[in-house]
Amino acid sequence: MSATSARVRFRLALAFFIAGLLISGITAFPLLHEVRLLVAAFGITEANAAGGHTGIAWWLLTVKFGLEDMYARYPWIAYGTDWLAFGHIGIALFFIHPLLRPEQSRPALYAGTAACILVLPLALVCGAIRGIPFSWRLIDCAFGIIGLVLLLYCLRLLRQIAPVQK
Repeated sequence: MSATSARVRFRLALAFFIAGLLISGITAFPLLHEVRLLVAAFGITEANAAGGHTGIAWWLLTVKFGLEDMYARYPWIAYGTDWLAFGHIGIALFFIHPLLRPEQSRPALYAGTAACILVLPLALVCGAIRGIPFSWRLIDCAFGIIGLVLLLYCLRLLRQIAPVQK
């Protein structure tokens, strides 16, 4: 593969990574609306409580009723998810320079790789402490794994774009 082809693939993979961060960030703002859409999509909109439901229906209703209660009683707690959203968007900005100048991107790619790896213990340990169902924690882990695969691919391509100087 030529360096030009590697550069194009690098930029596509990194652009996909950045888009994932941006989408993850933007979708953290309207959580209650999104959960209500999921509940409707699963056809469980008439439920008054999570009890009596199992699996994904139980979890979606638990989250929906929890968010509704929190927004009604303590709307300021949602400010935490606003910061989560901002964090994703802010992190995405750090990958713009590597997108434009791949040959100078190793430090950002290494930091991003480490962050993707750290998603796994965070989701598995903190998710367990917070009572998040294991299947949902695996979904969270998948985000870290997908990001890790993309960044490792970028690092592999970078060897063709700008070989490491010894």
